[in-house]
Amino acid sequence: MTRSIPSPVVSSRPSRRLLSGIAGVAALALVAAGCSGTADEGAPDDSAVQACNDINADYPSGPVELIVPWAAGGGTDGVARLIGEQLSTQMSTNVNVVNRTGGSGVVGHQAMVDANPDGQTIGLVTVEIGMMHHQGLTDISGEDLTAISQMNEDGAGITVAADAEWDTAEELLTYIEEHPGEVTASGTGQGGIWHLALLGMLLDNDLPVGSVNFVPSEGAAPALQELVAGGIDMTTNALGESKTMLDSDRAKALGVMGTERDPAFPDVETLQEQLGSEYSMTVWRGIAGPKEMDPTVVEELECHLGLIAESDSFEDFMTKSGLGVKYAGAEDFQTLMAEDDATKGEVMEEAGLAK
Repeated sequence: MTRSIPSPVVSSRPSRRLLSGIAGVAALALVAAGCSGTADEGAPDDSAVQACNDINADYPSGPVELIVPWAAGGGTDGVARLIGEQLSTQMSTNVNVVNRTGGSGVVGHQAMVDANPDGQTIGLVTVEIGMMHHQGLTDISGEDLTAISQMNEDGAGITVAADAEWDTAEELLTYIEEHPGEVTASGTGQGGIWHLALLGMLLDNDLPVGSVNFVPSEGAAPALQELVAGGIDMTTNALGESKTMLDSDRAKALGVMGTERDPAFPDVETLQEQLGSEYSMTVWRGIAGPKEMDPTVVEELECHLGLIAESDSFEDFMTKSGLGVKYAGAEDFQTLMAEDDATKGEVMEEAGLAK
């Protein structure tokens, strides 16, 4: 029943390029020894932090600006502010989070592309970098950025009301196939990432994109309220966003479209496990800068971000926010952006969302 749409697979381990010179090799050794060790309060070991700072002794040369392409107060903004706070401590400089909003993410991502490649301006790049140009909103893509570190990944979950007749994603898809047009879904705005997740799942199972009625919403929260009120039949959004409804037994999760199970919901199987399909649809966040950054600056930031990703404070914050921790170093993150762009572009083209 399934037609596989390839999805990128990214290592969760930091990618460390070899540094030239004895000092660089020694610093890398200290990082390898110190990354897994943390102080009593959960902060990175001082020797590991120092090893990162020694990679490029001239960086940073002053305050660092961290661009966020989305509004203050949201999940992406919260992640950026925690990363900025920890980078500030580890690099002993001010890291100022600046929200550059507008254009469905275009304004902030364009500001990252246009920045001076000296590392004094970086940004929290989001999955939309691989979607916006397919929608005709901009010409930029991940190819116009220097990847530094992926910090997060969340697969689209399939959530239904607790009393729904389906207990698995396979049962739901079978029902959709046999009753086209009867199921109503929501989770985001028209053409948003969770809408794309739904359409991709339908296409992967050889179902017309119109076989499920999609009702645009302002986000996962109002969609879930509508779900438990009986106004819609399903949502496709991150399971963390459904946590309150799931924990209170007002909703149940039928599956997740991630490359692996969500650690916060270990009993929820992936679509790959249930259907034997390679299809996945995820959102992610990471740190990037403009093209042609100094490799040693990238290396130093990658090193610091690897420590942050392993810190107790970062893990605790992400867990409480319903967000998954997924770290990948610069090389793997650059690959992810390219492969994810191609995957989402294919789905958007087939779903009629591309321009």
